Amino acid sequence: MSELHHLSALDLAAAVRRRDVSPTEVLDHTLERARRLGPGVGAFVHLAEDHARAQARAAEETLARGDADRPPFLGVPCPVKDLVMVAGLPFEAGSAAFAGYVAPADDGVAVRLREAGTLMVGKTTTPELGLPPYTEPDVAPPARTPWDRTRGAGGSSGGSAAAVAAGIVPVAHGNDGGGSIRIPAAACGLVGLKPSRGRVSKGPLGVDGSALTADGVLTRTVRDTAAFLDVLARPWPGDHYTPRPPRTTFLDACDRDPGALRVGVLLDPVNVAGAPVHPEAVAAARRAATLLEGMGHVVDVAPVPFTPQEWEAFRPLWAVGALSAPIPPEADGLLTPLTRWMREQGRSYSGVDYANALVAVQMLARRAAAAWAGLDVVVTPTLAQPPAPVGSMRDDADPAADFEAQKAFTPWTTAWNILGAPAISVPLHRAEVDGVELPFGAQLGAVRLGDEELLLALAAALEAADPWPAFAPGVA
Repeated sequence: MSELHHLSALDLAAAVRRRDVSPTEVLDHTLERARRLGPGVGAFVHLAEDHARAQARAAEETLARGDADRPPFLGVPCPVKDLVMVAGLPFEAGSAAFAGYVAPADDGVAVRLREAGTLMVGKTTTPELGLPPYTEPDVAPPARTPWDRTRGAGGSSGGSAAAVAAGIVPVAHGNDGGGSIRIPAAACGLVGLKPSRGRVSKGPLGVDGSALTADGVLTRTVRDTAAFLDVLARPWPGDHYTPRPPRTTFLDACDRDPGALRVGVLLDPVNVAGAPVHPEAVAAARRAATLLEGMGHVVDVAPVPFTPQEWEAFRPLWAVGALSAPIPPEADGLLTPLTRWMREQGRSYSGVDYANALVAVQMLARRAAAAWAGLDVVVTPTLAQPPAPVGSMRDDADPAADFEAQKAFTPWTTAWNILGAPAISVPLHRAEVDGVELPFGAQLGAVRLGDEELLLALAAALEAADPWPAFAPGVA
């Protein structure tokens, strides 16, 4: 029992199937760690003990019946980021403006995780509306990386990353509209995949809108990430985007030879010219490139696909997205200064401006595809800097400066939200910064939509060739 939290999600699921441990025992162990360790890293905004206990009892009944078609992750704890609704539980989106709101129904992602047999142990912390790449909401303690608790866990899936990195759960839900899975993965030494546009459906209650966001998970292993993509990547009637399905399963892709690939290395920032890049961030990308070259892949330099000025087409979509949150006018004063500033930016754009921004972003995707047409994958640092100290980016007095700091911190991730292709951050590199060992992620970005199998094969090969630690020093 004392070592349950060392298991990957796949290994824990296997232990439950073998009856080595019961779902209730797993839940007890998880909740004890959530209560003891969660507050120190700001992992959860709500624990859901009653909800999870009912699921654990149902899982035990399934095991007792000996059902042949048991769900793949029966009894495995997987919390959900508080930007996704779970029926009967609080849904507050990191904002005081939603305080006390209870979700009337499950979002599509919550349905898929429930169908897979997972235990929804709680809602993880997110910044207000999931907007910034740090998780420092007014309604909950900040999410911190277990590698150095003076530094943030990244955002906006920071609570989920903190829960996995602290060894509370083996997997946690996240979503990504500009890097919000990959950023916390890099800050917390985890694996984080942003799937292709449309790969993971929003379900019957959701729509794609600007189609920048994608749902996925944060894990400690590539195989766990692949197995949960198999869980989540099941279509719903009415889906607008339908990437090609995997040849067999995404998990199988981890054991597949992708053949000799053309790998581009991009170290220059995309959205901010001259943004400072830490040498250890560069070292993470170079480490990945060197390993891939040693595996027989052809490595070359990748060009910057578009200028920072052209990247600004992304801004109206982000600002109007913030404005579209259903916040009553009387609750506007409850919002953070950044959210109010972004919503005000949204009000400054006309309908024509928004339509033109959609066209411009689609043209940027074409520009990137043309610039990288001779490549299969592009390697970048995930972040320009090590995990940021808590409070170092949030600037309530100057939200515009806050936003510029966010851009400089994440000068590569948004390119793949624009492109729509999948991208994965792997925790290949570690280095001492200010006397503390910290993780640095390398991002592998596919050039084409639907290439998750390629990325998973490469990431699994990197994990096998240069294994990373499952936990921060001292956590386990």
